[in-house]
Amino acid sequence: MQISLNTSKWYQNAWAALVFFTRLPLWRIYQPPKESYRAVVEFWPLAGWLTGGCMAATLYVGGMFFPYPVAVILAILVRLLLTGALHEDGLADFCDGFGGGGNDRQRVLDIMKDSRTGTYGVLGLSIYLALLFLCLWNLPRRHAALLILAADPFAKMLASQLIQMMPYARKEEEAKARVVYRPISMVSSILLALQGLLPILPLVFWAPELLFRWELLMFIPCLVMYFLYLKIWHTLRGYTGDCCGALFLLVELSVYLTACALWFHYST
Repeated sequence: MQISLNTSKWYQNAWAALVFFTRLPLWRIYQPPKESYRAVVEFWPLAGWLTGGCMAATLYVGGMFFPYPVAVILAILVRLLLTGALHEDGLADFCDGFGGGGNDRQRVLDIMKDSRTGTYGVLGLSIYLALLFLCLWNLPRRHAALLILAADPFAKMLASQLIQMMPYARKEEEAKARVVYRPISMVSSILLALQGLLPILPLVFWAPELLFRWELLMFIPCLVMYFLYLKIWHTLRGYTGDCCGALFLLVELSVYLTACALWFHYST
């Protein structure tokens, strides 16, 4: 039974983000108005607190009962179940579209909208999951868990900037989710930054050795985001939901790759 609640706009938007970006049946408790779903990106990192927190907890606690590689796979599986592989689906479509469509804007959009996964999508997902697994496996368990907790919201904060930097590439009625994200206001941008940066604090206190080259750990993901933005803008002159999902995963992966490289270099 749906419960009627008197909530503020921010509460409605935050709840809509948790409903939209996870498979949890939160809509059974409260169904935000349709307009709130236009603002879900403003609370995307907040959803990352949930998905990243569950993934980090699974890896850390699972490592106490299972061999560490098994705990890493279980952690990845937990996030896939929580999100319904929403972002991974976007990454597969992104790889198919940009891999098979070349620089033909309409062809790229048509391929990304096709529900079938092609060769580029399979290869992209396989390489992404392999790198994610290997990066986490090669970091100490506590460090990997804390890094997940920080990287998920941080990457979502960066990926959300895409809707500020370009318009939507399709018409609203052609969107997969039947909604186009609205531009982020100044106040919402500050709130977005807080959501993305606050989870870094546990790293400062409990894994400072991962932050001894903090400028690389933060700069390289920003660089990855920027070059992906250039590619999307050059080809589509606008973003899609698949672009946002792919951008998040690739930026997050760049955090793990950077941390893994730094750990390998300075611990040997």
